[in-house]
Amino acid sequence: MTIILNIVRGALIGMAELVPGVSGGTIALVTGVYERVLYAANRFLDSLKLLVKGPSEKRSEAVDRVRSLDWLLLGPLLAGMFLCVVTMAGVMESFVSNQPEVSRALFMGMVLVSISVPLLMIDWTDGRKKIAKGTTAFVLAACATFFLTGLTSAPKEDPNMVMVFCTAAIAICALVLPGVSGSFFLLSVGLYSATMSAVDNRDIGYLAVFALGAATGLILFVRILEKLLIHTRTMTLLVMAGLMFGSLRALWPWQDNDATLLPPSNHVGLCVVMFCAGAALVTAMVLAERHFATKPAGTSGSSR
Repeated sequence: MTIILNIVRGALIGMAELVPGVSGGTIALVTGVYERVLYAANRFLDSLKLLVKGPSEKRSEAVDRVRSLDWLLLGPLLAGMFLCVVTMAGVMESFVSNQPEVSRALFMGMVLVSISVPLLMIDWTDGRKKIAKGTTAFVLAACATFFLTGLTSAPKEDPNMVMVFCTAAIAICALVLPGVSGSFFLLSVGLYSATMSAVDNRDIGYLAVFALGAATGLILFVRILEKLLIHTRTMTLLVMAGLMFGSLRALWPWQDNDATLLPPSNHVGLCVVMFCAGAALVTAMVLAERHFATKPAGTSGSSR
């Protein structure tokens, strides 16, 4: 039963990673595995570092550390994520490609509400002391991504592999933070459809480059991000919220192939409904996340 539950949890996290605006980290927190997975990931990276750079006599210790990880959790979780991503990637890519206005309206509602997540993570006792710097950082980050997504948000049918590598390295950081969507980043730089198609069509070359970039990002950026959240938490979260706000430009439902914003035209009523549905869905997840995050540790032990 534990294995089955962990497969289901992994499938839910995998599904969340396919949907721009929905965070796999949020689903991991709501399903009660976030802290355990983050601890295991850091322990795995420590073991990998010891295995590669440590003295030869320490390598057996590194192997023992890897073996001691909670594989009863990690194995089924990864299997569930893999199965969900492989089976649903084509469906999501088809939805985004064939219903561009409707899909962007849905994701725009999701991301707009998701901006609240980094803001809710701020200790506002500290935040009020840094209100001027924080506001400036938020505005600058929002303006920068508003401009950059205007250059890059149009879907790319044959992306450069260097861009795929770098994008994967950045997108993987979304796994660390509840509320931040890696798929949304892929969508904002125009690589969402290409990546979903690669998964659906088993494009080994593209997926190998993407996996290598993701592994590089996990090793390099996740530790940096972790340190930033420890030492400059308020400013980091405000910048993150600003980046998400500015990136909403990429999700305006009506735009041409060059990412030029257009006035509302097709499917306006349906787009409004989908926007509200997306906002309501993420609002429910944010409320659930806050409930589980503030729940006393002893109350959820049986579910884990």
